[in-house]
Amino acid sequence: MGRVALVTGGSRGIGEAISKALKDAGHTVAATYAGNDEKAAAFTAETGIKTYKWNVADYDASAAGIAEVEADLGPIEIVIANAGITRDAPFHKMTPEQWNEVIGTNLTGVFNTVHPIWPGMRERKFGRVVVISSINGQKGQFAQVNYAATKAGDLGIVKSLAQEGARAGITANAVCPGYIATEMVMAVPEKVRESIIAQIPAGRLGEPEEIARCVTFLASDDAGFINGSTISANGAQFFS
Repeated sequence: MGRVALVTGGSRGIGEAISKALKDAGHTVAATYAGNDEKAAAFTAETGIKTYKWNVADYDASAAGIAEVEADLGPIEIVIANAGITRDAPFHKMTPEQWNEVIGTNLTGVFNTVHPIWPGMRERKFGRVVVISSINGQKGQFAQVNYAATKAGDLGIVKSLAQEGARAGITANAVCPGYIATEMVMAVPEKVRESIIAQIPAGRLGEPEEIARCVTFLASDDAGFINGSTISANGAQFFS
């Protein structure tokens, strides 16, 4: 059954793969982006998926954007909170600005995305929430105190939403990708990539499409009894 799905940060990287996979599964997809108009336009031209521009760290902008999506496409029944940023620095050098920017997008942004949609899900007695966390939210990472804190916090959001939404037919789950072959990872020096791959028992980076397949399943009607769970997709690099 096709439903309306919202994917934040849905025009690039893992989000792009998720948007395409959900469309291929028969859903009507809206993808948000924060700033790259050229990439968003190219993505829409390629896929036919509508893009909407807003900053997920801004609640009012998120609520207004969500209202626009629902006016265009109908009630949102699937929400994928994928938008995320990094502002890496060792803790002793991390600035309040670096902390606040990452908290605003990666943690508060999940609240800002799900909160305006939640009442409609409760009223309709159906909803699928999937939050894209990270291996580094599970195990921590050097120079990523801000990022790891947000991604660990996202798991707490999912576990709590699962308990609140279960009787209303709403599921909330998380996917924790390991190192994935996105533009960002592929742009790092080859020696750095080799050192990353050396830590992955599978011997390779993950593909964005592998994360998208996890999300598509969790968003499906078949996943109705999976709630408050975390899928770790990291090539056996870390177990939680």
